[in-house]
Amino acid sequence: MQSTSKSISKGSPLEPPNEIAPTSVFRLSQQHLDLLETCPRKFQQVFLERLNAPLSPERQESLAAGSRFHLLMQQRELGLPIESIVKTDDRLDGWLNDFIAAAPDILTPDLTQAEAVFRQAEHDRILSYLGFVLSARYDLLVGDDRQAQILDWKTYPRPQNSNRLAQHWQTRLYPYLLAETSNYEPEQISMTYWFVRSAGQQAEVREPQCHHFPYSRTQHQQTHQELTRLLGLLRNWLRDYQKGKPFPSTRESRGSCPVCQPPTESRASSLTNFDGEPVVVDLTNVSAIPEIQL
Repeated sequence: MQSTSKSISKGSPLEPPNEIAPTSVFRLSQQHLDLLETCPRKFQQVFLERLNAPLSPERQESLAAGSRFHLLMQQRELGLPIESIVKTDDRLDGWLNDFIAAAPDILTPDLTQAEAVFRQAEHDRILSYLGFVLSARYDLLVGDDRQAQILDWKTYPRPQNSNRLAQHWQTRLYPYLLAETSNYEPEQISMTYWFVRSAGQQAEVREPQCHHFPYSRTQHQQTHQELTRLLGLLRNWLRDYQKGKPFPSTRESRGSCPVCQPPTESRASSLTNFDGEPVVVDLTNVSAIPEIQL
């Protein structure tokens, strides 16, 4: 998908200070970093050796629904017709209407009252660092001269464990990249997840819910240090891998691993979401990674 925007002011703080030219072989997203930190050996199997099991039909449909909703939101942001997309899935219209009711300031803003507002759906940010290219795609980026908001849509219920959500690499990487590639200070940046689906028929709260994460200079420095450490390890592991030495195994070093399956299922790449439930993901297509359940 191409980035889409409504308006941008001249000299916007969202404009990168300099043109960034990706020259690295490895383009790393938040999913790559999360898997690398969780189990380097699984990262090796998925990305270097392309060992990955097919997704279940249920998981494929879940990912497809997420992709359709993201396309719906992008089309709506552009002011393009959405009827043909809504017809593909009966759930989409309900999700959208509930979302609009829950977040009118975001989804139905009065642009005539806003000065120098930047709004862009499917906004890409990249940064070359230590021989790698770090990348992020924001579902919606909204900014003015004072602040920038990164918004992300999820088509599954809000996780109960907000601490795990805060520590996920998406929550860390997305504001980090914006701070590094724009004129915004970390304290001017925030990230908000919107979960458009309720937890089920028994849920007490059925409307869309959100998790909001303000950013800070302290968090920015911590993320920079963590990236420096993790990418330094990756460079060493890649060098050793070329000499025939495999990446470290979390199972071997700790006795268990949240993403490694028994030997008969070793080709299945799985992660856990923020409620500790197993989630199967397909991360082999680096250029078009679908929505991943956190």
